[in-house]
Order: sequence, then C-alpha cells, then structure tokens
Amino acid sequence: MAPREPDYDVIIAGGGLAGGLIALRLAALRPELRLLVLEGGPVLGGVHTWCCFETDLTPDARQWIAPLLSHRWDQYQVRFPAHSRTLSTPYISIASSHFAEVIGKILGASAWTNAPVVGLEPRRVTLADQRVLTARTVIDARGPTPGDALAFGWQKFLGHEVELTRPHGLKGPIVMDATVDQLDGYRFLYALPFSDTRLLIEDTRYSDGEDLDRDQIRRDLTDYIERQGWKVASLEREEHGVLPIALGGDIDQWWRETPTAAVGLRAALFHPVTGYSLPDATRLADEIAALPDLTTETVRYLVEVRSKTAWDQRGYFRMLNRMLFRASAPNKRYRVMERFYSLPQPLIERFYAARASLADKARILIGKPPVPIGAALASIPESSVTKRTTA
Repeated sequence: MAPREPDYDVIIAGGGLAGGLIALRLAALRPELRLLVLEGGPVLGGVHTWCCFETDLTPDARQWIAPLLSHRWDQYQVRFPAHSRTLSTPYISIASSHFAEVIGKILGASAWTNAPVVGLEPRRVTLADQRVLTARTVIDARGPTPGDALAFGWQKFLGHEVELTRPHGLKGPIVMDATVDQLDGYRFLYALPFSDTRLLIEDTRYSDGEDLDRDQIRRDLTDYIERQGWKVASLEREEHGVLPIALGGDIDQWWRETPTAAVGLRAALFHPVTGYSLPDATRLADEIAALPDLTTETVRYLVEVRSKTAWDQRGYFRMLNRMLFRASAPNKRYRVMERFYSLPQPLIERFYAARASLADKARILIGKPPVPIGAALASIPESSVTKRTTA
C-alpha cells in the first residue's frame, strides 16, 4: 500500500514575525508549494511593533521587506543624564496590524488563525481541536520556549499608542530616554512618532526577573507622558512583552532539548543585547526559501547551524550583557549605555548589526569602565552565568 500523500508541503506553526517572514519568502520564491500557516491567536502577528536600524539589514532584505514597513525615520535620538545625542542612522518599524494585512492578503486561505497547535512532530501537527495535519516540512515558529541550557536577563516593556491633543514635536524616534528614575534595572522610555500627534511610547526595563507588573508600569508610563507635556486625547492600543537578553549558556545542550525545526526566538536567533530579531528573521527566511530539498530535517539542520554559528560569533555581546546584569548595580546599569553612546556613529551601527570589528570591540572596552573593575572581571567568563553544565 502506497504511503499517504501529506496534506501540505510545508506547515509553519506560528504566524508571528519569524513564521510570517518564512511564509512570505516561500510564497514569493516557491509558489508551487502547498503552504499552511497556523496561528494560535486571532490575528497574524499578534499585537507587536518590530523595529531595527536600517543598517542592520542587507540591501536585498531591505528591498523585499519594504511592503511590510509601517514607518521609516531618517534619524533617532538618545537621552542620558550626562548627554543627549541625535544620530542619522535610519530606523524602521513594522506594525503587526500592517504585517497581518500584507501577509494575510498574500497567503489567503493558507493562513489559519485561532488554530493553536498542541502537538508537533517532524511530519504532523495536532491542533487543539484534535485535527491532525501532515506535511513534508514542519517548522516551529511559536516563540520562545523555557529551558535551563541558556541563561537570560530580561527586557520587559509595556507601551501605549496614543493620539495627542497637539503635536509632540519629535522629528524621529527616541530610542532610549534614560533620564528617568531607574526602576527594576536599566529603565528607559522609547517613543515612535507615527504622525505629528500619534506616538507609541514604551516603558522598558532590563531586569533580572521576567515578571511584568503591568499596573505599575502603566502608572510610570502615564507619569512620563505627563512630564513631557503631552496631553493624551485617546489610547489607541496597548502592547507588552518580555524578551530574552542572552547572558551565556550551552547552545549545544539547548538544541539537544529542542526536538523540532525551531526558528526565531525559539532558535535563540536575536541580537544578544537589544533582543531585536528582525534582521536574523529576514536572513533565515531567505536561507530556508533557498533550500533545494525542503524537509523538516533540512530546515532543522540549517537553523541549528545558523543558531550555533551566531551564538559562537556573538560571545562578545553576551559578555557585555553579563557586565550590564552582573557587574552593575541595577540603578547604575544606564551608565553602560550612556558611555556606549559617546562612541562614533559607524561603530554604533556595526554593533547593532552584530558586525562589530576587533577594533570596535577594543574601543568599547578601552577607558575607565562604567562598572566596578573587580565585578567586570568576574563577569567575563561565560561559565559565571551558565545555569547547567552538560554531563
């Protein structure tokens, strides 16, 4: 008896950033494939705003994600107690509502929402209603998963998109405003101007714990808005999240504990310092779409190699994170970024793109450190934060 033909060629569990971008590239470059995206929530992309610096992306990626962009700004600013600065690096954002609209039109009936996945194997997916779907390629894009192999700090945020009663006066985003009370670690405010009177304002903390006190952060956010002299006419939406900030660990053990063809945050593919995942997600979407033999196994192998390579190449960034989280008093962590933003703009751009040169890395560390020297030296070994060693 001949084996049953699978229901689909590719099933992607998760319709967020990583899964959506892979689906977009497969639809564009491999239109012959029978593709299905399964999103557990009511809309593709959830409620998010994904951002990065334009220089983080390759020229090709800038071109193909252009239809997804909600906004682009020619400059941004940072504010610290010791200095403020405006930089001319372009900054881009993707609103999940626009993301859902664009990808939804392209995928059509190939994207299901309200379809949570409760079981995932190399050739089959089980939905919450117990339907079983089969595919030659099954990709797990359902977001981060807990595990003990890697050690993390946490970037926690809550933001309000608001319509103001009068213009805010910003010419570009405020990527970091650390001239605020330092609460629950390194705290800064982040503002994206979508129009003369519309802003997304987020209160962000680099914290040791991942608990998010939404009520308290809402009060702190409201206080900041009032101190800026901005008057809110209406609250349009709220978004919140907790993102991992990599400190160290055993990436081989992580993958031994990850049985699926995982992508995105589930594959530890994000900038260790910023938590930005858009650049890695665009690169991976291109690489998966280019696989000559597309199966669960080939995707798994590709992503695992990409993840481990990125982890090895980004050890320096994790060391800086350990200095931030382990060598700094929580209310003094802002000094690390304050000093960093005194460096030349091209170096800052290469840092955010995870392409820092040896000279860049030396320049960042040269001079009087913004943390106690003894604590900084103690935080250098990755083993200082590894939760568990492999037997």
